[in-house]
Amino acid sequence: MSLLETINSPEDLKRLPVSRLPELAADLRRTIILTCAANGGHLAPSLGVVELTIALHKVFTTPSDKIVWDVGHQAYAHKLLTGRRESFSTLRTLDGISGFPKRHESPHDSFDVGHSSTSISAATGFAVARDLAGRKGKVLAVIGDGSMTGGIAYEGINHAGHLNKDMIIILNDNEMSIAENVGALSTFLIRTASSEFVQRFKKNTESFLKRLEVGKGVLHVARKMEESFKGLFTPGMLFEAFGFEYIGPIDGHDLPALIETLENVKKFDNAVLIHVLTKKGMGYKPAEDNPALFHGVGPFDIKTGKVLKGKGGAASYTGVFGAALCKLAAEDERITAITAAMPDGTGLTQFSKEFPERFFDVGIAEQHGVTFAAGLAAGGYRPVFAVYSSFLQRAYDQVCHDVCLQNLPVTFAIDRGGVVGSDGPTHHGAFDLSYLRHLPNLTLMAPKDENELQHMLATAINLGTPAAVRYPRGNGYGVALDQTFDILPVGRAELLRKGDAAAILALGTMVRPAFEAAALLDAEGVALTVVNARFVKPLDDTLIIELAEKYGILITIEENALQGGFGSAVLELLEQRGLNGTRVLRLGYPDAYIPQGEQHELRTMMGLDCSGITDSIRNFLKSVI
Repeated sequence: MSLLETINSPEDLKRLPVSRLPELAADLRRTIILTCAANGGHLAPSLGVVELTIALHKVFTTPSDKIVWDVGHQAYAHKLLTGRRESFSTLRTLDGISGFPKRHESPHDSFDVGHSSTSISAATGFAVARDLAGRKGKVLAVIGDGSMTGGIAYEGINHAGHLNKDMIIILNDNEMSIAENVGALSTFLIRTASSEFVQRFKKNTESFLKRLEVGKGVLHVARKMEESFKGLFTPGMLFEAFGFEYIGPIDGHDLPALIETLENVKKFDNAVLIHVLTKKGMGYKPAEDNPALFHGVGPFDIKTGKVLKGKGGAASYTGVFGAALCKLAAEDERITAITAAMPDGTGLTQFSKEFPERFFDVGIAEQHGVTFAAGLAAGGYRPVFAVYSSFLQRAYDQVCHDVCLQNLPVTFAIDRGGVVGSDGPTHHGAFDLSYLRHLPNLTLMAPKDENELQHMLATAINLGTPAAVRYPRGNGYGVALDQTFDILPVGRAELLRKGDAAAILALGTMVRPAFEAAALLDAEGVALTVVNARFVKPLDDTLIIELAEKYGILITIEENALQGGFGSAVLELLEQRGLNGTRVLRLGYPDAYIPQGEQHELRTMMGLDCSGITDSIRNFLKSVI
């Protein structure tokens, strides 16, 4: 029996002597690697914080003490130590445990997460709630250096430092090597301003501090003292400027040092930040050598580290987008590309190599990315912001006020529209059609396949006004890719099939299964017209009204929440034209968050595969004809 098999709760961990904790760490890593090799997952982040997680649960007592994990993709060891060892093999599968902390899963998960930079704000809320209610307990936020590029992290730390509540921020810095041990004080030495981390952090923080009255004073003092040792612009000085007591850096893989530090800090009653240095992918060489690949990885061979479930087959929508943008940028020097810390995930890696001066990675800062794009557009350029659908939600205000209100030519390349798979509800692109469709001046479209994506991208950039092209995660259909791109007529749908019973208006990923469903129903004697809607805004009013008047029956199909989506737009059009008698069936996502699972599993569950669409239409037509 492994040591991990004896741990059913954090209380079991607390009874272990410190001398046995390295054995537990090895068991945790082994289990995480085995599970991720089978299911895929965020391997490198979780491997990097194994010792830190053990130390946290050794010293603190959840759930009375609150641990808020930023993003949460590094919480696998936490799950294993808090009663989910036996169910861990179901990680990220349909009906299995989540890849992120979830309050419904365990009382030890204090806060649902999945997006970056939220932990400090949430932890500050917990600390205030504790004090208002007169409760006891510690509050901790565990945040990575990458998440510190997000604006909300600065907002949270500024407020938390002002309140000076009893709370602990643990900054997990996994980009720097650990300094040479030069004695007992070595773990409390602060890296100088010449280090990569400090320079990056300084640049990210300086502009924020300038906007604060206290920040202006801090910067003035720091510059005056810059030639002295204590005046160096260090992490310690920056965090102390925010009102936090700074401790570190600490070796994040030294269990005795971590435990001793946490035990000491546990006695404090003010705001403290502990700077911990870890190695991403620690304990699995392929992940250590290539932490980017193993950050979020599909199933892989443990011995070789080779990913087993590669893209294969047809080109991905993301890949087609990236190649098309490079081709367009070669012909138009106004085109620039923006990503929020995801050049590879959004298909912009090649663009960054071919046009480095026109490529911008803004960090995990979608709000800034959108307004930055607006500034570029106002300055005469044609920026393309490539971003995941669920991440663009974070910048809604900027899309509305800074882009659409000024009618600026920014193109939003919205990747991961629809269900995305095992990352679950925090990552599904279920709402973009709804939260974008009502914005004035914005043209919104979705391609039926990867070839149409190319033409829509060219159309969007050519418009000279705000535009969004929304496409799914995964591979296309393998259709031929045109080498020259057409400018599509705005608001014009594509008639794919004619019938005499009713009309299907399908959008994006739903066009192919809708066409297949129509073929099945045709064999049953029900002939349906099928339309590739193409545009959510503006709609093809002429064609939709013509079909409504001809059949009196319409079916809309979209991979988006039904509330406020494409089907709602069609209903609004019918109401405006006095065609309220038209019978309409809307197919899409219900008023609920979609769980985790493979894309095909979720589409089947939601009735948005060919079989589900066929059954829904068949039953609907029986009720209205």
